[in-house]
Amino acid sequence: MNHPHFLSRRSALKSVSSGFGYLAFAALAHERAMAEAGPLAPKQPPLPARAKRVIFLSMQGAPSHVDTFDYKPKLSADDGKPGKYGGPTGAKLMGSPWKFSAQGQSGLQISELFPKLSTHADDLCLLRGMHTDLPNHAQAQVAMHTGNSQFVRPSLGAWTLYGLGTENADLPGFVALNPPNGSAQHFGSAFLPAIYQATRLGGDSRLRRPAAGGQAAPKIPNIENPRLDRDLQRIQLDLVQSLNRDKLQRDVHQPEVEGVIESFELAFRMQDKLPEVMDTAGESAETLALYGADSGETSSFGRQCLIARRLIESGVRFVELTHGNWDHHRNIEDDLPARCGEIDQPIAGLLADLKRRGLLKDTLVVWAGEFGRTPHSQGNGRDHNNKGYTTWMAGGGVKGGFSYGATDDHGYEAIENRMHTHDWHATILHLLGLDHEKLTYRYAGRDFRLTDVSGLVAKEIIA
Repeated sequence: MNHPHFLSRRSALKSVSSGFGYLAFAALAHERAMAEAGPLAPKQPPLPARAKRVIFLSMQGAPSHVDTFDYKPKLSADDGKPGKYGGPTGAKLMGSPWKFSAQGQSGLQISELFPKLSTHADDLCLLRGMHTDLPNHAQAQVAMHTGNSQFVRPSLGAWTLYGLGTENADLPGFVALNPPNGSAQHFGSAFLPAIYQATRLGGDSRLRRPAAGGQAAPKIPNIENPRLDRDLQRIQLDLVQSLNRDKLQRDVHQPEVEGVIESFELAFRMQDKLPEVMDTAGESAETLALYGADSGETSSFGRQCLIARRLIESGVRFVELTHGNWDHHRNIEDDLPARCGEIDQPIAGLLADLKRRGLLKDTLVVWAGEFGRTPHSQGNGRDHNNKGYTTWMAGGGVKGGFSYGATDDHGYEAIENRMHTHDWHATILHLLGLDHEKLTYRYAGRDFRLTDVSGLVAKEIIA
């Protein structure tokens, strides 16, 4: 039979045998290419880099800056007087119930709510002129993470990984520990290739309403297949990957399939390394106590901070930790000390441990909420305030014992060295050796960047 599409048994066997060889060669070539120049391969930053990695301490719910890091004696002097900042009718100014005092050789004024962290005042760079666009939690959280509250955009961690790659092929480059429910956009890659999104470990609704001691620490992931040994898993994965690559070859451009191929390979390698990195059983009693990870109200967040150190020490580029329930419209005199008490020892321990291991100098530690709180009272709490608030950085090339920017006498609005979210992102990328105007990705016919069309680097804070 001479049908043009007829394939004889001899021809079929010849083609199939060649196909097996081709598949084997293609798989080996792909693995070599991925090892040499994969999307997660470490990249040389275009600018001099002060920091190599980031630990982002995200305080969900907006901590009150005027009760923690923004000292306002005028607000205390005017306690009880009528507010003048557009608050509810009858709202009165509320001075901080907590004392501030000069800390370290730098004399930074820090609240008594942070006795342990205050001992690291000379490492902190307080950004007291922060402001953002909207005073709503959901939108401000998305803007803090992605630079845009209206559209789905890649997160800060995804842009960092896209720009720099990672230093350990067996671990994710971007990890989110205990992410809250509904926060996928905070850690997503949007139109960037899917490999740049965060690997999320742990996380549940307890972040919003934590039990005593805060949210649980992320558990050691079990990503092994108990039914197949490693060699059989590799054979199974090779078959699946050959089908994925065949589809990719047919479709030419298919980012979702590329992401699946890369994530499957990473997951296979992770099953050996990730549980080992997250297992803190081998840490000394002294180290556990340093972080407050051994017992009590600090144990949950302390263990997260310890795991964050282990991750960045193993080559992870960007780690984000979330601590929740900072939304203090009511009962601030009880709830704010409780939240501060849960993080004070862990963060102080993290800074101390990074410093003694020689990691703080090139690790940028960032502490931030989505906005601040009003100087006037709301019942026995404070309302939302996006016009002025404080974040801080430590290590990674920033000036320690330094205050940059300022709000007015009552802490309502940023008036000096104002830093918008875009400026904040531009500065973080600059410290990592990335130019925020040139770190772009072409999508839908235009070049996108984290800072949109704005952003000024705060060069005054760079050591």
